[in-house]
Amino acid sequence: MSKFSLFVLGLTSTFLTSLPVKAAEKLLFTYGPIELSVKVESLELFAKDGTINEDLGQYLNRISPKDQAIFRESLTKKIDIDGVKVSRFFNTEMGESILLRLGKGITLEGGKNGGIALRGAIIQSALDPSGLTLLNVLKKYPTDLQIQGELVVGAAEYGKKVIKATETLVKEMRTWTAEEATTDPATDYNKLADIRKAGPYQIKKEKWQLTDKSRNRSFYVNVFVPQGVTNNIPVIVFSHGLGASPDDYDDTLNHLASNGFLVAAPQHIGSDTTYFKEMFEGLNKNIFDRDEFINRPKDLSFVIDELERRNQGEFQGKLNLKNVGVSGHSFGGYTVLAVAGATIDFDYLQQSCDRLYGGLNAAILLQCRALELPREDYNFRDPRVSAVFAGNPVNRFIFGEKGISKITIPIMLGSGSDDPATPPAFEQVVPFTWLNTPNKYWALIEGQAHVNFNEIDGGIKEALDSTLNLTFPPQDLISAYVKGISLAFFEIHLNNNQNYRPYLQSSYAEYLSANNEFKLSFISANSSDKLKAEIEKFRSENNIK
Repeated sequence: MSKFSLFVLGLTSTFLTSLPVKAAEKLLFTYGPIELSVKVESLELFAKDGTINEDLGQYLNRISPKDQAIFRESLTKKIDIDGVKVSRFFNTEMGESILLRLGKGITLEGGKNGGIALRGAIIQSALDPSGLTLLNVLKKYPTDLQIQGELVVGAAEYGKKVIKATETLVKEMRTWTAEEATTDPATDYNKLADIRKAGPYQIKKEKWQLTDKSRNRSFYVNVFVPQGVTNNIPVIVFSHGLGASPDDYDDTLNHLASNGFLVAAPQHIGSDTTYFKEMFEGLNKNIFDRDEFINRPKDLSFVIDELERRNQGEFQGKLNLKNVGVSGHSFGGYTVLAVAGATIDFDYLQQSCDRLYGGLNAAILLQCRALELPREDYNFRDPRVSAVFAGNPVNRFIFGEKGISKITIPIMLGSGSDDPATPPAFEQVVPFTWLNTPNKYWALIEGQAHVNFNEIDGGIKEALDSTLNLTFPPQDLISAYVKGISLAFFEIHLNNNQNYRPYLQSSYAEYLSANNEFKLSFISANSSDKLKAEIEKFRSENNIK
């Protein structure tokens, strides 16, 4: 693809990824000393019936008919999303941060950051009866719009490198999984119990209302209590993701409880479903409370404290609270890594947030909000926690190598190859190599995209469906993978149950993946050096520092 073609498509991509953006008369394109322009009415004519007039032809005639068709479709592709929600999102600090990052490349004439003007154009377009489209945004932009070509092309090229890195990762993970499997003890999994199925214990689900008076913080906790376990009940505390609730994870938590674990899943009141909905209703200024970086880990420790208070009474001293497991998803991944010993590295985070194309990683936008915290040495390590499972974790830039390397307990990372929120190429590849604990594992599910799309908010799902051709693994397949590997991990590293050792190895992932389109890859510390070498090779070949 030519530089000009990449430039045009990069421009299109930039606008489309600004989802949740008196009319500009022309667009100015600058690339070094070159300055080009095109009238908005020429784009409107092209979008209407494919007419390429002289004004537009000097550009579009240089690219292939296929790229012309892609560009035309992008002009009128309608994004079905509530305009009021768009307005409220882009008035949050995170929304404004996205716009100001975009505004470096999409500027006012003369080069001034165009982020705030872009916000007005996006909101007006979303509220317009004809809907949110690229062409509508252009028409509602308040001044002539200038595209900084070097930045847009650079962003497009950087995005291509991320896609290439992800494709390389998926391929190499399959190779390393197969290589590790050849050294695993021979196992006939058809003759072993299927640990993806529910365990032998009935479950009593309780909802506790707790108040931590020291923080004036009240929240509920879903508690899954296995019935009939006689003594030494292992405990797992679970942390939900941003904009989610403990109830969203009942299926997996029930599975662990049915196998004899007491599982407690607290509500994080500053970053849960309720808080998120209140933001869209105009009641909260931000997507989440900044202090959640502090309160979330403290919520987990408070729940363990509460279990200790109740242990001798209602649990007759049966709970094992000296070796507690923690598990979390997304922002909950940050949470459990924090109680496992990872510490915030403000200097590394600041450098990462200041990087030119840092905003292409959605997770870094969340992490950058930690820069609003007082610069203190936060330590959330809970010595009672002895094993951690972090699914799609937000972690790399807030902790850095300095913070991640402090984790010394057994850990498993879980990733999805198609995760747009915490992309593995950004958020899990390098952190896995930073972990110094010998008991480290990484599972990658092909096609998994961060959330359960069967339960995603309807408005967001409609927006995604209207802009992307989404194909994901069946949710029951993803769930089965997670149930198998998470149970094996906690049985071994909480209960020291070596009968589960065959399930915590690459050959089990190979067995589960057989005949499935979407594979499960699984590696241990044995492949860490190979991953590190692949990272260096990719950086060298793609000129990435």
